[in-house]
Amino acid sequence: MGKNRARNNEFKFFLSDDEKALLEAKWKASGLPSRSSYIRNLIVYSFVYEIDYSELKQYNRALSQINNNINQIARKANTFDVATADDIKQVKEMMDKIWHIQRSMLLKQPLTRQ
Repeated sequence: MGKNRARNNEFKFFLSDDEKALLEAKWKASGLPSRSSYIRNLIVYSFVYEIDYSELKQYNRALSQINNNINQIARKANTFDVATADDIKQVKEMMDKIWHIQRSMLLKQPLTRQ
């Protein structure tokens, strides 16, 4: 290493052929003069997101419970060959809950730019 280098720490890592091709393509598209400058730019200006999936698990549980209720109504309708107005009302209410939960989950997702 040269004495006048601003960056004295070498970092060596290995890539698959696909990863190398992706790095080359992204580096060339970036317009930066070298792969090293591209990688330094990624290190300095990029973000790593940690996403909490606990709310997604709650969402899946709620959807599963609603799905079970809808299946019970469907079984009743198929068994007795009828669906009452109350059954249809319950299904509509459950579908409203699904859409409410869906909108709620989407609003909680982090905003990312690509």
